[in-house]
Amino acid sequence: MSDRWISDRLHKIDASGIRKVFDLAAKMTDPCNLSIGQPHFDTPEPIKQAIRTAIDQGKNAYSQSQGIAPLIGKLQAQIDAEYAQPDRKLFITSGTSGGLVLALQTLVNPGDEVIVFDPWFVMYKHLVTMAGGKVVEISTYPDFRIDVNKVAEAITPRTKVILFNSPANPTGAVASPAEVEALAKLALDKDIALVSDEIYRSFTYDGEFVSPAKWNPETLVIDGFSKSHSMTGHRVGWAHGPDYLIQQMIKLQQFTFVCAPHPMQYGALAGLEVDLSAHYAEYKQKRDFVRGELAPLFEIEGAQGAFYLFPKAPWGTGSEFVAKAIENSLLIIPGKVFSPADTHFRISYAAEQKTLERGCELLKKLAKG
Repeated sequence: MSDRWISDRLHKIDASGIRKVFDLAAKMTDPCNLSIGQPHFDTPEPIKQAIRTAIDQGKNAYSQSQGIAPLIGKLQAQIDAEYAQPDRKLFITSGTSGGLVLALQTLVNPGDEVIVFDPWFVMYKHLVTMAGGKVVEISTYPDFRIDVNKVAEAITPRTKVILFNSPANPTGAVASPAEVEALAKLALDKDIALVSDEIYRSFTYDGEFVSPAKWNPETLVIDGFSKSHSMTGHRVGWAHGPDYLIQQMIKLQQFTFVCAPHPMQYGALAGLEVDLSAHYAEYKQKRDFVRGELAPLFEIEGAQGAFYLFPKAPWGTGSEFVAKAIENSLLIIPGKVFSPADTHFRISYAAEQKTLERGCELLKKLAKG
């Protein structure tokens, strides 16, 4: 086999820096791991039991590409109640990542520009590249707020999509209602597709979550069960938006993912009846603890949601600080994985309390270095 067989689009994509840290963790003895971007609690038992039952009942073949009717019906009732937009429809995706793939492949032509907010979730840039688009970065440093005037200035005749994420990975920033409303109305006025990645919406700690779909009925929302229900390995997401767009995405799913895993959709259906508010409250406590421990020595902005902090390195570059942390068996993610800037690093506080305490002590020692 020869490297010349590999497509140009793959040569433009680097292996995930996060995965490199995961691989490193597997080779270390007793690392303090604050790198993992998934909930630390197990999939709730009612969800696991529903999956077992579905498997035992033979729900092991393909489902319809749009997903099973009971799950669609429950979710449709939710979005009808929240938005009261008759044309807003949904389907079940093979994970939130699958939803993002379908969205960008459906919306982006070669040469189209996609606005993303720096720092961004690591997948965004590469998915735009796969679709043949061009990423246009808008910096949100130092406070990770969205300045809609910067967005307006970045719009050109080639701008096709604005990709928005709140609560955000890696910063934990939650956009204010005023920011969200301004962005939603700008996209609607300029006839630009607005894709809202809302996978962390359950993890909003300091106020109510608001979606741009409240002000812009053309907004495509990507959501899922991975984070809210600790179902990262089950690959069940969902997307809702204007019916004409949803139908095109379903068509593409038929020829790519085919459907979300069939028995896992029954697990997600059961998950809609599980009260997980205690878990979300626990994550707020974890956020408060870690931020309180680190605030005297680190500059920390954002952190209003999700389960991440994105502190500025107290000395050196973000990569240099992370390298020293890894030498001390502390696994964190360098900020340059999510950004052109190499000034920050990401902590995930989705971990047991004793791990957070150990990690905070190591970080404080390193800061004093």
